[in-house]
Amino acid sequence: MIKKSASKLLPLATISILGQSPRNRNGFTLIELMIVIAIMAVLATAAMPLRELSVKREKEQDLRVALRQIRNALDAYKQAVDDGRIEKKEDEFGYPPRLDDLVSGVPDIKATDPHVIYFLRRLPRDPMFKDLDVAGVEMKPAAETWGTRSYKSSPDNPQEGDDVFDVYSRSESLGTNGIAYNEW
Repeated sequence: MIKKSASKLLPLATISILGQSPRNRNGFTLIELMIVIAIMAVLATAAMPLRELSVKREKEQDLRVALRQIRNALDAYKQAVDDGRIEKKEDEFGYPPRLDDLVSGVPDIKATDPHVIYFLRRLPRDPMFKDLDVAGVEMKPAAETWGTRSYKSSPDNPQEGDDVFDVYSRSESLGTNGIAYNEW
């Protein structure tokens, strides 16, 4: 029996020589947990700017797509006017009077049956427009999120007018390319 009890004590003696007691062997110490938390905090701090940059690039891509869609619709409207499919008054330049006309459509005067020409299914919102979405308060319509430039205004100083020749973002923030969004 002495051999059995000595053999049982031997592993405990070996463990205590290595500096570990059977009590601490099954869990982590407080210092180990603090080190892990500190490492995770450093990693999270490093990841946040990357996430913000990713979100910014995604919004910039959405802005590019929206500007391209609206500008293509404006060009298609102008082409329909030049082709004589949309009525044009003498003092007009052939661009739509409002952005909403691209979605609501205009009558095709060349069609034999009453027909409406649509240029957009829906008007995209400016992704850079900061709308305060408060519960119970309606967000601005998509047309009001864009800045518009009439045909008569210069590209350096866009002004609204009787028609919509071009659109731009109202945001003055800088893009990742260093150019302000309202200059895209």
